[in-house]
Amino acid sequence: MASPQEDSASKVVGDQTSTPSSNIGAEAKPTPKTAKIYKKPKPKPPMEPPIPTIAIFYGFLLVNTLAAAFAPIQDCDEVFNYWEPTHYLNHGWGLQTWEYSPEFSIRSWLYISIHAIIGKFGSLLSSRSTAEFYAIRMALGAICALCETRCFSTICKTFNPRVGIMFGIVMVSSTGMFHASVAYLPSSFSMYMAMLGMAAFMDWRGGLKTGAGMMWFGIGALVGWPFSAALIIPLLAEDVVLSSMTGDVSEIVFRYLDGVVRCLIVLTLQVAVDAFFYHFVTVVPWNLVYYNVFSGPSRGANIFGTEPWDFYLRNLSLNFNIWFLLALLAGPILGLQFLLQGRSATRASSIRSMVFSSPFYLWLAVFSAQAHKEERFMYPAYPFLALNASLALHTILAYAGSSDPAKLVGKIPARLKLYVVGLCVILAIDVGVARTVGMISAYRAPLQVYTPLQKQEFAHTEANVCLGKDWYRFPSSYFLPSGMRVKFVKSAFDGLLPGQFTEAKTGFGFFPGTWLIPPGMNDQNIEDPSKHTDIKHCSFLVDSHFPGLTPSTLEPNYVEHDDTWEVMQSLGTLAGMLEDWQQFLAEHARITLYSLLCIFFLIGAITRVFAPGKQRQGRRANSPDLEKPAKRSGSNFKAPERKPGVWTPIDFKRPDAAPYPDWDVHTTKPLPYRPFKHGPYHITMGLRTMQWDEWIELDNHFLKFHDLKARRIEERGDKCCRTAPEAFDGAVELLEELCSYLPQRYPSLYRKTATGIHNTLTNETFNITSRPLAEDPMRTASRLVQDDLAIMFEKPDGQYYLLAGSILLAGFWRLEDKFGMPLSEIHTSGDVPQFKEKLEKGMLNFFRRVQPQSPVLRNNYFVQVDDDLAWSHSIGPEDAMHDPATGKIILQAEGWSSAEKNKAIAHHHFRSERQSLRRLPRSGGVVFTIRTYFHPVTEIAEEVGVPGRLASAVR
Repeated sequence: MASPQEDSASKVVGDQTSTPSSNIGAEAKPTPKTAKIYKKPKPKPPMEPPIPTIAIFYGFLLVNTLAAAFAPIQDCDEVFNYWEPTHYLNHGWGLQTWEYSPEFSIRSWLYISIHAIIGKFGSLLSSRSTAEFYAIRMALGAICALCETRCFSTICKTFNPRVGIMFGIVMVSSTGMFHASVAYLPSSFSMYMAMLGMAAFMDWRGGLKTGAGMMWFGIGALVGWPFSAALIIPLLAEDVVLSSMTGDVSEIVFRYLDGVVRCLIVLTLQVAVDAFFYHFVTVVPWNLVYYNVFSGPSRGANIFGTEPWDFYLRNLSLNFNIWFLLALLAGPILGLQFLLQGRSATRASSIRSMVFSSPFYLWLAVFSAQAHKEERFMYPAYPFLALNASLALHTILAYAGSSDPAKLVGKIPARLKLYVVGLCVILAIDVGVARTVGMISAYRAPLQVYTPLQKQEFAHTEANVCLGKDWYRFPSSYFLPSGMRVKFVKSAFDGLLPGQFTEAKTGFGFFPGTWLIPPGMNDQNIEDPSKHTDIKHCSFLVDSHFPGLTPSTLEPNYVEHDDTWEVMQSLGTLAGMLEDWQQFLAEHARITLYSLLCIFFLIGAITRVFAPGKQRQGRRANSPDLEKPAKRSGSNFKAPERKPGVWTPIDFKRPDAAPYPDWDVHTTKPLPYRPFKHGPYHITMGLRTMQWDEWIELDNHFLKFHDLKARRIEERGDKCCRTAPEAFDGAVELLEELCSYLPQRYPSLYRKTATGIHNTLTNETFNITSRPLAEDPMRTASRLVQDDLAIMFEKPDGQYYLLAGSILLAGFWRLEDKFGMPLSEIHTSGDVPQFKEKLEKGMLNFFRRVQPQSPVLRNNYFVQVDDDLAWSHSIGPEDAMHDPATGKIILQAEGWSSAEKNKAIAHHHFRSERQSLRRLPRSGGVVFTIRTYFHPVTEIAEEVGVPGRLASAVR
C-alpha cells in the first residue's frame, strides 16, 4: 500500500538515510483512535553521482590541463631524474644523475620509457621539443583526471554522493593537487595508482577486489615509488579482519595470491626493461629501498638535507588550507560518531570510514618522523587527505543539518547554517585558487626565460648555456635548441651536480648512455669539480637577482655585469610580475574563477532558500516524478515501447553481491529503521534507488522468522502462499535469483549447490532444478528470507495483478483476499488514504516504467496494539468465525477501525516495513519484498530523540 510520507527523514542505515516507498495489499481505515501511523523517513542520498560522471571527468581534465600549461616545476629532481633521461631517449643527449649510473641503478627505465613514448607522439605536433614536454604533461593530466574520476565515482557509490562532490572540490581547488596532478615524478605516478587502488578496495560490488587493489598499489610501488606501498597496510588489515570474522581463510589466501601474481608480472616486465638498458639484471625498487634505508649514515636520504618535524604540517597547510585541518580532524570526528552512534549499521559504516581515513595518518606520521623531507613525498597521500577532509565535512554537515528542536544545532535557522557553511567552503576554494594563481605568477619564469633561445636564428647554434646558483631551476633540455648544452659554473652549492649522458653512437648499440659508466659519479653527494665549466666558455648565462641578498665571489650578480653580458630576456619571479599579457591573464583568471564560484553559490543558495512551494531537501536523492514521462533517453525509468501484457525477456544480470561486512546470524542486530520526523508529512510513494547489495536484509531474528513462517505454511497453506499458473515462471525466476544472491551476500548462512541452495544453520537443502518442484516456488522462496514476497504481472488491459505471493507476516491483510486483484483495487479495497488523489496515477506510471536494472526501496511504519507479528488479533480473527447452525459470519476482522481501543502503552508495538521493488528480466514480473521490523514502542522510546519525533508525527 502506498502510505503518506515526509520529504525528509530520520532513519539511518550505514551512512545512508532512508526514504519511503510503495506498499502492496495494505488495509487502512484510520480513525482518531486507530493505531496506524504513516511513515515519513529521512531521505537517503543518491548513491549515483548527482553530476554525470563524464562532466566530472571534464572538470578534472580542465583543471589538470591548466596545470599542464601553467604549473611551474617545483622540484629539481623532476628535471634531472626524469625529464632529462626522457630527453636522452628521444634525442640522444641530456643530463645524467648518479642514480642512473649502472654502478648504482636506483632509477627504473621502465617509468622513463613510458613517458618517452608519449613524448614521441608529441613530437608529431611540432618540430620544437617543447611540444614533447607539454604533450607529456597533458597526458599526465588526462591520466590523473581518469584516476580522479574513478575515485570520485566509487566514493559516491560507497559512502555518499556529497562526500564525492566534496572530494572533487578539494582535488580541483587545492594548490597541492594542481602541482601533483602533472608532475613528472614517481610520487605522482604512485598517487594515480593509489586512487585506483583505493577505489578497488572501496568497491565491494561484485565481491572483494583485493587482487586488483594490490595490483594498483603494486604498480605504484614498483614502477613508481616503492615507499607508496605503505598506504595499502590499513586496507589489507581490513580485509584480513573481515575474512577472519567470516572464517573465509581460503578466499583471502586466493585473493592475496592473485594480487601477488599480478605484481610479480609487473616486476618481471620492469626487470626485463631495466636489464635491456643497464645491460645486467637488477631489481631497481629494492636498490632504491636499500640505499635510502640500509646504506648507512654516509649515504641515504639525509645527506641531501633535513627539515624539522613540523615541515609537512606547514607545507600541507599552505597547499590545502582548511581542507588539511578537516583531514586532521576526520579521525576524531569519525571516532566520536562511532562512540555516540547506537545503530549497528551506522557504526559499521563509521568503521569503514575510519579504515579509509587511516592511510593518511599513517603516511603523515611515518614521513614526519623522517629527517629528510620534501613536498613531493606527500603526493601519494593527497587523495586520502581529500577523502579525509570530505568525510569530516560530511559528518559535520550531517550534524549541523539536523532540524531536531531538542538539539541546540536544530534551533539555528537553516538559512544561516547554509550561508555559514557555504562561505567557509567558498573561502577554502578561493584561498586555494589564489595561492595557485600566485604560484603561477611568481614561479613560472624558469619555464619562459629560455624563450629567446627557441627563435629560428638560434635553431642550429652550437653553444653552452650556463647555470650558476640557479642550476636547480633549470626546466630541462626540452627548452633548448638541439645544438645547445647546459653547463654549470661554480656556485656556493657544494654537492654533486648532474653530468652528461654520453652521446656516443657508432659501435655502442642502443642507448649507450644508459649502460656505460659515467665518470665522476658517487652516491655520497660529494662534489665533482669536473662538472664545473669556466664562465669564459659560456655563450649564454641564466641568473637571478634578489634584492637584499649580498653578492659573493661564488655567486655574483651577473645581471649587473652589463659590460660583459647583454640581457636577452628579463622576467619577474618572486615579485610575481610576468610580461603584460601574462599578468593580465593571471589576474583575470583569478577574478573569473572567483566570480563563477560566487555565482554558483548564490544561485544554489537562492534556489534552496527561496524556491516556492518546495521543501528544502538538502541530502535527498531526487526520485523520478512518476506522474510524468521520463524525459532523458538514458533514464533507467524509461521503458521501451511494448504492448500491454507483452514482455520480451531482457539480457540483464544482477551484479554479484559483496559479502555483508561482519555479518553473523547470532549477533547482527536488525537495522533500526525509524522513518518519521518532526512536523507534517506529504503523501508520495517515496521511492529511492536501491543498491544491489542491499536487496535482502537478514539479521539475528532469522531463526525466529524462519520457524514462524514454517509453522504458518504448515497451518495455512495456500491461504498464505500461492502462485497462479501463468505466474509460475516468474516465481521460479525469483527463487533462482534468491539462490544466487543469498550465498554471495551471506556466505556464512547459505551455500550454493549444484541443484539449488543449502542453509547451514537449519541444515535444509532446496532443489530448484527438479520438476515438478517439491512445493510451490513461493513457499520455498519464503523459507529463505525474512521478507514476505509478492509478484505483480501485467495483463493486456495494462493493469498489474497480484499473481504470486507468500504473505505470511503481513499483520493486517491476507493474500487470499487480494490474490488476483489489480494494483489499484488492492489499494482501494484497503481504503488507503488519498490513494486516488495522490498516488494511483504515479504508481501505475512507475509500474509501467520500472526496468530490471533500476530497483528501488521504500519504508513505512505503523503502530500495532498487540504483540503478534504474523496477524494483529486486535483487529479481529484472521479467519472469519461462523455460526455452526446457520453458517453466517458472526465475527470477522474489519481493518484498523476495529482495533481495540485505549490499551495500555505496554501493548503498543512499532511496526516498520522495508520494501524493495524490482522487475524480473526474464518474466517481467515486478517483485515486492516486504521485510517487517517489530519492536515494543516502549523499547524504541528509549532511543535519543525518538519520543519527540514519534509524538510529533502522529499528532
